[in-house]
Amino acid sequence: MATRTRTLGGTAPRTLSRRDRRTQVQEATVDEFRPSRTRGLAWLSARETASTLSRVDGWLMATLVGLCAFGLVMVYSASEALGYAWFGNPNYFFEHQLVWLVGGVVAWFVATNLDYHKWHRFSRPLAIATVVLLIAVLVPHIGTEKLGARRWFAVGPLSVQPSAVATLVAIVWFSRWLVDRGPVLRRFAVVWQFGFLLGALLILIVLERDLGSAIILACIGVALLALSGARIHHVVFVLGVLVALGYLAVTMEAYRANRLSSFRDPFADPLNAGFQSVQSLIALGSGGFTGVGLGNSIQKYQWLPEAHSDFIFAIIGEELGLIGGLVVIGGYLMFAWRGVRTSLRAPDRFGSVLAGGITAWISIQAFVNIGAVTGVIPTTGITLPFISYGGSSLFMSLLAVGVLCNISAQGRRQGEARRAHVDRWRGDGRPPDPRDGRRPSPSRV
Repeated sequence: MATRTRTLGGTAPRTLSRRDRRTQVQEATVDEFRPSRTRGLAWLSARETASTLSRVDGWLMATLVGLCAFGLVMVYSASEALGYAWFGNPNYFFEHQLVWLVGGVVAWFVATNLDYHKWHRFSRPLAIATVVLLIAVLVPHIGTEKLGARRWFAVGPLSVQPSAVATLVAIVWFSRWLVDRGPVLRRFAVVWQFGFLLGALLILIVLERDLGSAIILACIGVALLALSGARIHHVVFVLGVLVALGYLAVTMEAYRANRLSSFRDPFADPLNAGFQSVQSLIALGSGGFTGVGLGNSIQKYQWLPEAHSDFIFAIIGEELGLIGGLVVIGGYLMFAWRGVRTSLRAPDRFGSVLAGGITAWISIQAFVNIGAVTGVIPTTGITLPFISYGGSSLFMSLLAVGVLCNISAQGRRQGEARRAHVDRWRGDGRPPDPRDGRRPSPSRV
């Protein structure tokens, strides 16, 4: 059935078919989901740089500085005995961490003052380069193998982990991919395509024997899908498929199956499969409420493996007690709150999804690590963001937070009148602020 529309000047009436009207509505709708190319900041001058830093969320900045400074102190405390035993230098791990922290601060500063829409433009070549790195690290004599896992590149005295790079690049690229689909994302065929791309990336990471990073990336992918406006049952379906694939990956490797069985009862084999978990629980129990004092840990004297990296939270609990552990958890909760606030106040859909993905990454990784140390979930072998020893992880985390800070600054600059918001499961993508523009309805076309 056609609709007749009147025109000015006495011209003949024009007839629009229902298909033409639907096309116009869809084009107008998709434009709302695409990132603005005119609202964002360009490359910034010195004056604009100072202005950008002044607009960054102060609570987010304070939380980041506090976690990084505390992490530097705890890396020294947890690694001094190991550094002396292995390298004859108690400051060995502290010095390396300090070098990576300085580099990460530079990366954070650059990312904070770089318009985040630039990431949208270069996301595709970055994704291709990252896939090449993930494949190259599996090649003998190129990637470095440690403890049966081939997941590092040796760059002089430093080690670079491609999976840490892949996490940030995947967040950027998937954010662009999902936002560019707009309302079409509510179709199952498009969700299936996203699941296929995510699964291919996860397979490359699992081949490096880095199941922990694969689990984190899978959780981030589900979060991005939900934030982009996919249907609830589609998100649940993708989550179910990922859980099934994760269980299959665990059962296919003997060491992963042993890790899962030791999680059920680590004291059944306290000197073998359950040794690390048992020593971690002993450290937490020894700390009590107030801890044994900073630097006075016993477990760091090679009783607890990876005390300065994966299990540094156990040393925090031993030296600073329950109070210190709760303060660290409170820091990550503060970061999650301010990150969600940044996502809700982003100027456009791309900024909303990108900020949500970065916040999900840091928050999920933190609580997965803490859960593994406290025996709530199986050991995953991932670091505690901003605190654990690990150069590439620290560098990429600070770079990601720099992107988050730029989104925060631009959101505050734009004000509430032009803010975009993540999907509220209503299926229309409209923000709750009545001052934001509403989606054009068929009756207005």
